[in-house]
Amino acid sequence: MNKKIDDVTLTSFALGELPEDQMKEIAMEVQKDPKLQEQVEQIKEVGLELETQFKQEETSRLDQKDRKKFLANRKSKGFWSIKVLAPLTMMLMLTMTTVYFFKSNWRNDKLTSITDKVFGNAEKFANEPSAPQVSMRSSSFVPKKMMKVKMAESMMFIPRQEEEFNTESYHKENQNSWIDVITQPLSTFSVDVDTASYSNTRRFIMDGRLPVKASVRIEEFINYFSYLYEAPAMNSDHPFAVHTEVSSSPWHSDYKIVRIGLKGKEVANDQRPKSNLVFLLDTSGSMHDSNKLPLLKDALKLLVTKLNDTDRVSIVTYAGSSGLVLDSVKGSEKATILRALSDLRAGGGTNGQSGIKLAYEVAQKGFIKGGVNKVLLVTDGDFNLGVTNQDALVDLIKEKSSSKIFLSILGMGRGNYKDHRMETIANKGNGNFYYLDTLNEAKKVLVNDINGTLMTIAKDVKIQVEFNPGLVEHYRLIGYENRKLAARDFNDDKKDAGEIGAGHSVTAIYEIVPKGVKFHGAEIDKLKYQKVAEAKKIDSNELMTVKLRYKRAEESKSILLNVPVSDSDKKFEQASLNTKLAVGAASFAMILRDDEEIGNMNISKAQELINESLAEDRFGYRQELFELIGIAKEVNAKQKNWK
Repeated sequence: MNKKIDDVTLTSFALGELPEDQMKEIAMEVQKDPKLQEQVEQIKEVGLELETQFKQEETSRLDQKDRKKFLANRKSKGFWSIKVLAPLTMMLMLTMTTVYFFKSNWRNDKLTSITDKVFGNAEKFANEPSAPQVSMRSSSFVPKKMMKVKMAESMMFIPRQEEEFNTESYHKENQNSWIDVITQPLSTFSVDVDTASYSNTRRFIMDGRLPVKASVRIEEFINYFSYLYEAPAMNSDHPFAVHTEVSSSPWHSDYKIVRIGLKGKEVANDQRPKSNLVFLLDTSGSMHDSNKLPLLKDALKLLVTKLNDTDRVSIVTYAGSSGLVLDSVKGSEKATILRALSDLRAGGGTNGQSGIKLAYEVAQKGFIKGGVNKVLLVTDGDFNLGVTNQDALVDLIKEKSSSKIFLSILGMGRGNYKDHRMETIANKGNGNFYYLDTLNEAKKVLVNDINGTLMTIAKDVKIQVEFNPGLVEHYRLIGYENRKLAARDFNDDKKDAGEIGAGHSVTAIYEIVPKGVKFHGAEIDKLKYQKVAEAKKIDSNELMTVKLRYKRAEESKSILLNVPVSDSDKKFEQASLNTKLAVGAASFAMILRDDEEIGNMNISKAQELINESLAEDRFGYRQELFELIGIAKEVNAKQKNWK
């Protein structure tokens, strides 16, 4: 294509509305011309600004009655008629084209007034009650070759071009097996409050396909949700409280389950210590898509609404090289921060190493003793310049983590998303790993859970469970496959483990085979050369003892906490809503992974457990899970993946 690209065509290209062959043809021309690249970026930016405006009007929460009516209409009406779709799509294109013509003049206006206007919208959105994700999106599954038009979060769909290349990478972990208590009475693992796997799975399902099995981590489904655990008393010596519950198992009726829940101490927003925050932002060419850099900008605008005079913000970017975009300004200087975010552009390779080094240098320079010192890395994880070897990057992060500066990761995007790399880096950086698929998810992480996201109250938190062989024959840990530790690691303060943020809840579930109950799995052959002692009769009603070891945020010596767990004959039907929510979320993940131990559970039973827990649904996240399972059932009906 040598002829000039007209404005309407260029706008359609930027919005991804052209046929695939024409998209490729124009992409080649745009790649050659920096001016065209700038115009395309401006069109996308205006679109995102309009999108944000519309979103402010769509965040009111549906009540239970309206949700049921909405779902009933969705089931009876099916997809929108093409007769409605075509004119609406044309109206969208004309609106975007008109705005584009005025864009150049608009950008020449006084920048502060622009940022104040946009920032005001972000602040309004951040302060409104959260709405369930599904109420902002289609509750009908989207065929694989479709995408949602985000404008006004309508129920309208237009064809989505298939990604020509997909280099997303995940690390497969084999599911936990059953363990014989006689041969291995100790179970040890690191806590985990990452949630990236759940929101990434939601992205897959809303795109009309089931997730890659290796991308599903059960514990991250469980811990995506807040549980109504009591926080530790004000005078407690420990920064979190421990809660347990025992009931019959919903997976195997003659077995039992034990839920272990931790609840971090709550910290009011006005009580959060001074914060030294460094936004480390990937601005490489791979971040050009609308679900990456534009979403990144809007997400951080929400976080900035919650900062004040005692907070400091710096912005470091990296692409082919790294640079300091904003050098430590007060959190109250919102227009300055927003101006720096609005000016970001995507381009070049991804030199993660140089960006990480510079971010830590900036954080160290502004270090606040006794405060929050945090690097927030926002990226798709596709590092392709500098140190690209994962082991070398992990070593770099481990070295920097000793500086008492924590690093958390906000992952985003599709097509080249590097899940395992980012999870590993966040673990070694004494931080957490989140995945932002929507602006509402950004609000959850950066507004609703801001204190937990920013403020670490306990680090290197490990759990070791000792089972009583007099009452338990076999056990298995649900999830946490890549968090397991050797028994000797529990008392080793040099061994890295997970972190808990202020107000965070952490939940783990064991399924156990009581003494005298027939085990349905494969038994281990008796040893020939080593004699294993039989369990002695122990006069105790304790099934197990839960031992926790952790370090305070700025200390290097661990603290030990012991919690005995007594047996119970409680039926699962009598279990708390906390347990039913955890089991429902875990079961959904197990089904997506084709877990062999799903037993008596199926997708409809898992959905019903979530439905029972809706009475305690503060932000609508449980309702969203209920509806997401329904969409997944429709997707599976098309793909026929589940047994």
